[in-house]
Amino acid sequence: MDKSKWPGRAVLPVAIPGLKFIILFILLTGMLFYFGWMVIAWIFFCLTLFVCWFFRDPEREIPSGKNELVSPADGRVIIIDKLAQSEYLSVPCQKVSIFMNVFNVHVNRIPLDGVIEKVQYNPGKFVNASFDKASIHNERNALIVKTDAGKKFVVVQIAGLIARRIVTCVKAGERIKKGDRYGMIQFGSRLDLYLPMDFDIAVTMGQKTKAGATVIGYMN
Repeated sequence: MDKSKWPGRAVLPVAIPGLKFIILFILLTGMLFYFGWMVIAWIFFCLTLFVCWFFRDPEREIPSGKNELVSPADGRVIIIDKLAQSEYLSVPCQKVSIFMNVFNVHVNRIPLDGVIEKVQYNPGKFVNASFDKASIHNERNALIVKTDAGKKFVVVQIAGLIARRIVTCVKAGERIKKGDRYGMIQFGSRLDLYLPMDFDIAVTMGQKTKAGATVIGYMN
């Protein structure tokens, strides 16, 4: 992982990609107070607090189980399905989708140790990410990962109606570690997981997840 793009939580309690937004709002708020536009200044002060909160980046206790695949995102499970094939895997697979609303932590984490075989970016639309068609029509970025045991899974960041910026700081050929931060979606949206058919899913529809902490299931 390119630490120059994502140095982590060692120094700051907020996600690095959000710093430019936080600094911008702080500067605008300061200018408004300086020029005496108090009503607008207090509105921007509240917006600044919201932006800082939105880009929060809390530490998580990562499950240590070798075969435990963790959630890549905070959110809610909206799809659990079986597919004959997918855009990323030509073999039958299982799909788990996690929807992030504006109140969730938006930092994305690696679900399981492995090596990235391919990073596949697809431009697209920005329809509501809770719709299933978002998986194939929206802008998205997929990591196709091969585990140490030779299994393959895919994790896909999908932009949504408001989210217009996908941040990813990993690349093909890179070894990744479960629980590491690897990107985020600004502002909101969803992540899809494509998993082997023999993967044991441990979450249920509607369940809330925490990135790097909630066990999605077990890789056999």
